[in-house]
Amino acid sequence: MKVNAIRIEKQGGPEVMTLKSMDVAEPGAGEVLVRHTVIGLNFMDVYLRGGQYPLAVPSGIGCEGAGVVEAMGAGVTGLAKGDRVAYGGSAPGSYADLRLMPADRLVKLPDDITEEQAAAILMKGMTVEYMLQRCYPVKRGDFVLFHAAAGGVGLVAGQWGKALGATMIGVAGGPEKCALAKAHGYAHVIDRKSEDIVARVKEITGGAGVPVVYDSVGKDSFDASLKSLAPRGYFVSFGTTTGAPPPVEAAMLQKMGSLYFTRPTLATYVAKRDDLVMSANAVFDMVRKGAVKVHIGQRYRIADAAKAHVELEAGRTSGSSVMTP
Repeated sequence: MKVNAIRIEKQGGPEVMTLKSMDVAEPGAGEVLVRHTVIGLNFMDVYLRGGQYPLAVPSGIGCEGAGVVEAMGAGVTGLAKGDRVAYGGSAPGSYADLRLMPADRLVKLPDDITEEQAAAILMKGMTVEYMLQRCYPVKRGDFVLFHAAAGGVGLVAGQWGKALGATMIGVAGGPEKCALAKAHGYAHVIDRKSEDIVARVKEITGGAGVPVVYDSVGKDSFDASLKSLAPRGYFVSFGTTTGAPPPVEAAMLQKMGSLYFTRPTLATYVAKRDDLVMSANAVFDMVRKGAVKVHIGQRYRIADAAKAHVELEAGRTSGSSVMTP
């Protein structure tokens, strides 16, 4: 059987991605062959393609997808041919019409969740779930600062945090993105292009600062994030879209108010099958009850993956982006 897949022979710019026709093996023990209908696009894909994260090449690319079970290997239980499934945070390889997946990394889709919804939100939603509910458990009444509030993760976080009873403070770039964030759960949105982030945070919180900041931007936002924290606050660094943040010195955390700094990853928080299923079900439940609405800002074909990466890196996207084979 043939598969059409994006492959990279070396890490680099978007141009290293090429669409190739290849043979796909029959599923082995514990494996499932998934026929993708929708593929999710995430900044993790950019990090792996570009070299910010190590990747053994040649390799596929893409960590999220949804589709239908095409075939199963020995020992797979709980799934049948034709079942709708999704995954997020997998090993690279989702930019393809078919792929082999470990069965224990797949979640079966409920009848009321579409494949497009799943591909657009599962990885981002599970990221928000672990950050807001397990990394730092957000409490009712908390002020929460979230960078890149108009991005795919940011729009989910704004709604999720509001549902938890937090006062969400978003940071976005430009009036259009600020308005989008405001429409997705943020009580306050700071325009990083025209406003002083720290001054606005102190104004909103009555000078106290926030107990937690979620920062996926990295180098450019590091200083503002630190200075926005209240004593004993949590700095949750989960991305590096502008480059890696500077080294964190223990003495600095002490002097700035006994702060906590963590660099978590989804892979750790869903490493166990039970945690994966719990997190995915939490995402589906939020969508089901309308607390989180899926915003898809862009749609591409996988043949246009390079264009999708260019637009994502340039900050020209909003919400989630999806691709179809």
